[in-house]
Amino acid sequence: MQASIHNSHFILRRLHSLFGLLPIGGFLIFHLWENSQSRYGQLHYNEHVVGWLQGLNYLLLMEIFIIALPLLFHAGYGLVIARGSRSNWRLYPWLHNRFYWLQRLSGIAILLFLLFHVGWTRIWGLWEPAIKIDLFSHMQNLLSDPLFFILYLTGLLLSVFHLCNGLWSMAISWGITTSIEAQRYWFYLCTMLAVILCAMGLHGMLGFVQ
Repeated sequence: MQASIHNSHFILRRLHSLFGLLPIGGFLIFHLWENSQSRYGQLHYNEHVVGWLQGLNYLLLMEIFIIALPLLFHAGYGLVIARGSRSNWRLYPWLHNRFYWLQRLSGIAILLFLLFHVGWTRIWGLWEPAIKIDLFSHMQNLLSDPLFFILYLTGLLLSVFHLCNGLWSMAISWGITTSIEAQRYWFYLCTMLAVILCAMGLHGMLGFVQ
């Protein structure tokens, strides 16, 4: 019985990390690149980015099975992991131990942020057709408010940290980086990726308000 529970937990943890990388992590990178196109202006963003996406076949099915369901599983099982974890960062104040707890806390904060973000754009757009036609202006009005800009910036930073720190720890749990040296170099690469993604995300946010 104990072995069966352990095996189930092992499989669920692997699925949790795998979904965090693909498709959720891949979608985050695509979404940041997508929003970075805001620097080309309202017409380009609405027609060549939003319009292209809305014209895809089976868009709703892709949103459900490639984004929504993997995200719900990742978030749900992440809450299970967070609930079953015991805080020991005061006893072991190492960087990656603190990152472990920040990973758990950031996951909860990101979930709350996504509820707001998806509700304020995708779901609200079902009742306000103008948002689907001119999403650029909607985001421009939203991010022009300093409080919302800080909220979105916080969501960006937490999301990028959650992805890149998850990549670092995933390489260990999957047996890819087995030595201290490999873990150190992989940490440098993950940090570089985090800087690039944060810069791209901030660039996209500024493109809406400039």
